Amino acid sequence: MGEPSRRLIILLHEIYGVNRHMEWRAERLRREGYEVLCPNLLGREPFEYEAAAEAYAYFLNEVGFEKAYQEARRIILDQLPRYDALYLMGFSAGATVAWRCSELGVRGAVGYYGSRIRDFAAVRPECPVLLFFPETEPGFTVAELVETLNHRPKVECHVFAGAHGFADPFSARYHQASAARAEGLLQRFLGEIG
Repeated sequence: MGEPSRRLIILLHEIYGVNRHMEWRAERLRREGYEVLCPNLLGREPFEYEAAAEAYAYFLNEVGFEKAYQEARRIILDQLPRYDALYLMGFSAGATVAWRCSELGVRGAVGYYGSRIRDFAAVRPECPVLLFFPETEPGFTVAELVETLNHRPKVECHVFAGAHGFADPFSARYHQASAARAEGLLQRFLGEIG
């Protein structure tokens, strides 16, 4: 028998940084047989959920979507030759970065509540992409974005009851039924794309 397939998931955090949710998610993925890399795109300790306004301002002013994308892109291109399969999984700001990086030759990308994907709607993924959105987001109509994205080849979107953060068991916005449904879709997706 040959060596087991080396599969890496690059986990891209939301504005809070590499917090308990990212550590929990990484551990779950490792138990499923994936190697996991969760780069600290903030370059600092994570923010608490109660500091959402401060975390958002820090992300926009000190990191920004372009810098986060360039750093993720660098990591992806460095890691791609080392693995049989490389996947992206992002949450919120990290989902937007994963969406943008779906053009880089990865096996697949998953994004949870990447509301700023709307600013990068011109991206044409080269791999299968699975996106999860809450029913409503401030500042735009989720249904319109989902309608636009669902007409793209390789893109599959799902809308869930709950708010931004519904899949994070450490968040006050956690919605258990929606998180469980999203987890089932995630497992199916990863199984299908190998």
